[in-house]
Order: sequence, then structure tokens, then C-alpha cells
Amino acid sequence: MADWRPTSGPDVAATRADMLQRVRAYFRDQDVLEVDTPALSPCAVSDTHIESFAIGTSAISCRPLYLRTSPEFHMKRLLAAGYPDIFSIGRVFRDGEAGRRHQPEFTMIEWYRLGMQLDAIIDDTLQIIAAALADAAPDGAPQVLDYRRAFAAACDIDIETASIAVLADAAGVDDRLRQAIGSASDEWLDLLLTTRVVPSFPPDRLTVLRHFPASQAALARLCPADPTVADRFEVFLGTVELANGYVELTDAGEQAMRIESDNEQRRRRGLPVRPVDRALLDALRSGLPQCAGVAMGLERLQMLHAGVEDMREVVTFNFQGST
Repeated sequence: MADWRPTSGPDVAATRADMLQRVRAYFRDQDVLEVDTPALSPCAVSDTHIESFAIGTSAISCRPLYLRTSPEFHMKRLLAAGYPDIFSIGRVFRDGEAGRRHQPEFTMIEWYRLGMQLDAIIDDTLQIIAAALADAAPDGAPQVLDYRRAFAAACDIDIETASIAVLADAAGVDDRLRQAIGSASDEWLDLLLTTRVVPSFPPDRLTVLRHFPASQAALARLCPADPTVADRFEVFLGTVELANGYVELTDAGEQAMRIESDNEQRRRRGLPVRPVDRALLDALRSGLPQCAGVAMGLERLQMLHAGVEDMREVVTFNFQGST
């Protein structure tokens, strides 16, 4: 017989409610408007690292529908329509791993600030994390590392000049995995980031990793001072990723090419090709203002606040235990 009971108690719910109050208070003091966006869409993100839940063909639209992996596309449409700084707190859905640090349904805090450059949006993110964690926030000053420098320190390689063989040797993998990854340099960098670079971060302080390679720009613009890197960053506490942010790409033509590139990679890997969000591209063409945006998972903040290593201890119902 299935266990019907929740996986956490009212004390965890109270802590979560307090955290949400602090986050909303921060945004209110900054005059950031809370918005709501649809959870269902006929389009899905093309990113090869993110998989959407497809829920079948709608009887209303006669098209497949997808649960959102992020409110990003709709929030950018709001900005293009003239909205001010905005934030959203809501449930999102990602098909994939379920376990200690991942659940297929979780709560995302996402926000956009008009006119902010990379250093400013990083500082904004660190302030929100401090507000959310309150007394549980780490004491030490955050370290800020460029992606290239972090790889040099942790792996003793220069990612701009390293060959595939050098990357594979640094990863220390067997022949089977070498053959599986082949010449996909970004996949080697992702593997090294996970296995060598992130584990080198101090466990008791925040680390900001910034200026990812241009090939990993995703939805970020390329850095105006160095187009070989993107104005993209991630924030970690120890090995736990807390936030992912960009100074946003505003060029519709470039965005369309990146989506097509993603879908071509999906074809090659045997992954589902995703329908293009034409409304997003139209919004960019109409004039998305210069802005920066960040996505942050609430449950991971709860884990850090509670001092636990397993997300299942801070959700009311664990996915793996559901019926």
C-alpha cells in the first residue's frame, strides 16, 4: 500500500513561507513587479540540456502542448510590451532526473532587470540569495571566477587552446566514454565542469562562475568586450548550483539561428525537435529592451537553509514516492 503521508512537516512549510516573504519583500523594495505567466504552451525550449514534458495533442488547439520549463519566454514578451522590472515565482516542469537535487516539478524564482549589465545582475542575485537565506547565508565573501580561469585552476588546462585529447585526458574517462562524446568540445567541458571544476569550489561560500564560452551562450548575449565569451553566469554554494543568469540576447535573428542550431543538435542526438516559439521571436523583433535575467530554484535554497543534502527533505511530496 502506498504511503500517503507528506515527506516533510509544517515546520518546513513555515520556513518556506518565511523565505518567500523575504524574497518578495526584496523585490517590493526594489520596485520589481510580480507577474504570472502560462504553464501550458504549444512551444518548448530547444536547449539540448533541458527536456520538456509533452502532454499530448490538445482538443482545443489540435496541437501538442508542453508544460513550461521556465517562464522566460512569456516574461520577455511582457518586457517587449513595455513592462518594468518583473519577477515570477511559480511551478515549472523538467523531464529528467529525480533525486537528491532534482525533482521534475519544482518552484522557480525568475526575474528581469532593465538596463543591468553583468556585474550589476550578479550583485542583485547575491543580494536576493542573502535575503532568502537570512541567518543561514554563508559568512565569507563570494568568490567570482571567469570560466576560463576556473578551468585553468582546477584542471590546469586552457580551454581556448586545449585539444579534444587534452580535455578527454583531463576528464580521465575510459575508451567507451571517449567514443561516445567524440569531438563534442562543449560536452567535454560540461563533464569537466561537473567532475573537476565545481567540486573545487569552497563548500562554505558562494562562487560565481561567469563568462561562459560563446558556444554555451544559450539565451545570453556575447560579451561586448570579448565576443569569445557570453555574458552568462551561475552561482554555486559548494557544489550546489543556485542560480543561472544572463545579460539577455535581444537580437531576433541571432536567437532564431541559435534555436535552429539547438534543434539540429537534437536531430543528431535523436532527441525530440522542438517547435519554435514564433511569438518570442516577434517580441524580440519588436524591441526587447536591454535587460538581464536570472532563474533560481527555491527548493535548493531551502536545502541550504535547512542544512540538508537531499531536496526530498524540503518538499511536501516527493515525486519518487508519489502514486
